[in-house]
Amino acid sequence: MTLTLPTPASPLKIGTRGSPLALAQAYETRERLGKAFDLPEDAFEIVVIKTTGDNRAMIDADRPLKEIGNKGLFTKEIEEAMLRGDIDIAVHSTKDMPVEQPRGLILDTFLPREDVRDAFISPSLSSIRDLAQGAVVGTSSLRRRAQLLNRRPDLNVVEFRGNVQTRLKKLADGVADCTFLAMAGIRRLNMEDVPATAIAAEDMLPAIAQGTIGIERRGDDSRAAEMLEAIHHAETAQRLAAERALLAALDGSCETPIAGLAEIKGDQLRLRGEVLRPDGSKSISEDTSGSIADGPEIGRAMAESLLKQSGPGFFDWKK
Repeated sequence: MTLTLPTPASPLKIGTRGSPLALAQAYETRERLGKAFDLPEDAFEIVVIKTTGDNRAMIDADRPLKEIGNKGLFTKEIEEAMLRGDIDIAVHSTKDMPVEQPRGLILDTFLPREDVRDAFISPSLSSIRDLAQGAVVGTSSLRRRAQLLNRRPDLNVVEFRGNVQTRLKKLADGVADCTFLAMAGIRRLNMEDVPATAIAAEDMLPAIAQGTIGIERRGDDSRAAEMLEAIHHAETAQRLAAERALLAALDGSCETPIAGLAEIKGDQLRLRGEVLRPDGSKSISEDTSGSIADGPEIGRAMAESLLKQSGPGFFDWKK
């Protein structure tokens, strides 16, 4: 069957959140599709959709994500628009995506992965070690909060929500001594002026799927499937298969601080995983390698091992 390509008169509609980073990711997707099929920019339409997680009042009030709805906060309204047929594909930060998609939707396209590391953001300091005793640290990430308190229990970690620009303004206003962002976001926004220092994964294991753009489509949309196949990055997908299997088997919600990173060298996949109590009082980690094809099974086996090591009471805060 011949592929019917979009045109300026009948563009492919790309759904996205409206933050600068979300838009940058949508533009990258548009550019890659345009190059793959030799299409003009106006053969695509960027459709901005406001999600629950973008509620300005909740961001300004620094309401914790878990109080508003956890996973799906940044995807629900976009996915509903796609199921209605308002958009054709949706561009997401994969780390925001639940491990299971709504019925009728598929997440199986990933762009080449950016820098996976976290960034330490401070106008005057360059690392966590430089922070004074009892320094105020701003983050909305349960993972980062737990990792920080595990390494530096003296720190005062406060809720710190918003997109890159909002967080930087809060930092400038003195709400905290430092904050953290993903290096991938800083790079995608070409924000060379941000006072950022990359943190090695050995010091702060990143969020699962950090640095990756995932593109979602309807399961019955063969045109979208064929077009997206042209820009899909297989190695990124192999790495995410292991990481997201680990996440799914541990706890797919945002209530558990979980970190994970898969890397590929030759025909081997290395997976590191960490699960923590939210207060940082306990951390359990593992480091395993195996064949790339066994990535998902490595993730599931690691999750089982981490859960066994955690023992009774480790997850009792969720009751």
